[in-house]
Amino acid sequence: MIPRYFGQACSFKRSVLSSLAKGSNKTSVSSSFLVPVPLSPLLPRASFSTATTTTTINMVAEAGMGASGNDTTTKMTQTTTTTTTDKNNKMTKPNMTGQHQQQEQQKKKKKLINLIRGWPSPHLLPADLLAKASARVLSDPGIFVPALQYAPDPGYQPLREELARWLRRAYFPSPDSPLSGGGSGGGKEAENICITGGASQSIACLLQSFTDPGYTRAVWAVAPCYFLACPIFEDAGFKGRLRGVPEDEEGVDLGFLRRGLEGMRRDEDEAPGLDRKIYRHVIYVVPTSANPSGKTMSLRRREGLVKLAREFDALVICDDVYDFLQWPPLLPRLSDIDLALGRSPFDPPGKVFGHAVSNGSFSKLIGPGMRTGWTHSTPDFALGVSKTGSTRSGGAPSQLAAAMIHQMLASGDLDRHLDNKVRPALQARHAAVVQAVKQELGGGDLGVQVLEEGDLGKGMFGGYFLWLTLPEGGPDAATVAEWAKQEENLIVAEGAVFEVIGQEGGEAIRFPRNIRICYSWEEEEDVVEGVKRLERVLRRVRDKPADGRKGGESKGWLNFA
Repeated sequence: MIPRYFGQACSFKRSVLSSLAKGSNKTSVSSSFLVPVPLSPLLPRASFSTATTTTTINMVAEAGMGASGNDTTTKMTQTTTTTTTDKNNKMTKPNMTGQHQQQEQQKKKKKLINLIRGWPSPHLLPADLLAKASARVLSDPGIFVPALQYAPDPGYQPLREELARWLRRAYFPSPDSPLSGGGSGGGKEAENICITGGASQSIACLLQSFTDPGYTRAVWAVAPCYFLACPIFEDAGFKGRLRGVPEDEEGVDLGFLRRGLEGMRRDEDEAPGLDRKIYRHVIYVVPTSANPSGKTMSLRRREGLVKLAREFDALVICDDVYDFLQWPPLLPRLSDIDLALGRSPFDPPGKVFGHAVSNGSFSKLIGPGMRTGWTHSTPDFALGVSKTGSTRSGGAPSQLAAAMIHQMLASGDLDRHLDNKVRPALQARHAAVVQAVKQELGGGDLGVQVLEEGDLGKGMFGGYFLWLTLPEGGPDAATVAEWAKQEENLIVAEGAVFEVIGQEGGEAIRFPRNIRICYSWEEEEDVVEGVKRLERVLRRVRDKPADGRKGGESKGWLNFA
């Protein structure tokens, strides 16, 4: 028999969830799991009236605090409040302290502005174009039958061919480019493409296929880094072996990286398994419009990085998820540079795997819910990606979505969407927020610095993010982020979030004076308003530092990520 207190507890939980739903902030993405104190089965129900302590665990999916992408993880925080239940087992208002009540009242007066969420804003999602593409797919048995079946391991072939043509036009508008290799895309070049379930899933597959924790020595990540990539590397067996590499004016600091690679040289041991290529090192970069810094790696630095990888048998995983959100012409991918160099001394006989892979995604171009991306590499490497165990069992992921994306590419709808809607919107927001930062934060006595251009003053920018640097001697980023959430209902990301995890002491590269703001999610006027709120916070925390609050103690802003 089910104890009576179990039914009471379930009723209590439903009441709490209902109350939360009615008063929830609709702009946040969160779920709450409430665990009430069990009611005594000996206590008469009619006379029950007591205060119970409820622990709320807010689990929030934070997507896009990066590259690609997205790209999702879960942060958990706990808060404890006292609630009262009356004799009818209904929850009354929480018993808050006066300071807490005042903070809550202040936040209610202001709209939440979320400058941490790396998602495309709702009005940039091409629902009409997807409806058109899906109608075309689902009305033709010649399309929908294969689209609804298990996919070939390398992915939906029409998309592979169309994507090869599309990428060639984007990266090599002139057939005379020395890196283009001739040809017009499609056909043979489709062999360089493998369809994936998005950039994050792709990283996991790449590590599964081309690394071995007993042989691969380390993962080198440019710092500041897209931090949600770090758990993927740890899950693949590299916990404690992630190393940060600082950025310089042109991108990754190659001198620092070379010294690190040389420091790990030792007697060569034999790679496990003769049936697949295993790399000694992995280097993780976001070469274009990097998350979080916004920097774009120069062509000279791209060439140098590929050559360094070839010298030390390293695989460069390039998150190229922001390439098509950049407004000037694109630089060649590292995978293009690698292909142009031909065979490597580390390639096994009869095969060419190369040392760079482009990790692309449609999450920022169409929508993260498509869960579709691609890799670009040598044909042998692409074949290796397609032979991951989970792919061989179920076929390439996102087969139906791939068929719809093929329709959008072939019809030109995706190009028009990017040219006429997405890039102009992001460019306008970028210009507005840079102007606001310079006017509100950079002038006068605040002295906040911002990277206005991503590539050595050449007017190049793109992506979703701006990287702010606070002046020395003032409040740190953790304090500012906490005050912004508490006092202005503004969410920004402190620099510590983007440190390479697992490094301690002198090895660690820290960012205590940096803040990342994202301009892709909120509308332009709200992004500008967010900068104005940040200005007020900076002045308050500078002028009134002794009210008992300290930065870094609470990550409450992650509840709204």
